[in-house]
Amino acid sequence: MLSQRARYAIRAMLNIAPRAGPVSAAPVAAEEAIPRKFLEAILADLKTAGLVESTRGAMGGYRFAKPSAEISFADVLRVIDGPLALAPCASRTAYRQCDDCRDVETCETRKTLLAVRDATAAILEGRHFGLSGG
Repeated sequence: MLSQRARYAIRAMLNIAPRAGPVSAAPVAAEEAIPRKFLEAILADLKTAGLVESTRGAMGGYRFAKPSAEISFADVLRVIDGPLALAPCASRTAYRQCDDCRDVETCETRKTLLAVRDATAAILEGRHFGLSGG
């Protein structure tokens, strides 16, 4: 399940994507009905991860740090909510065997969760913030 923070992050990125130049957090917060301080914290995390960059000053604000077609929904969700997998044993980025696992190689639950992770990742990694939406 997506956290509220992740939903806000996706909405903010979709708002920023079509803009020609930097945009401050205030209009994005107002247009997307996101509390401004909360949005600023989200944007700070996205900046730390290299997905957005910011410029100070009257003409400053946030913009994508790389082309929008190179930033996927999965990139944003991993920054905000962590791994896409439903369990640590199915994660590519934060693998950890479950505490109660008898045999990770034969675990049917893990096999199913790997399939779910792969399908979820394929969809989210294939969805970018480019103007075409794909």
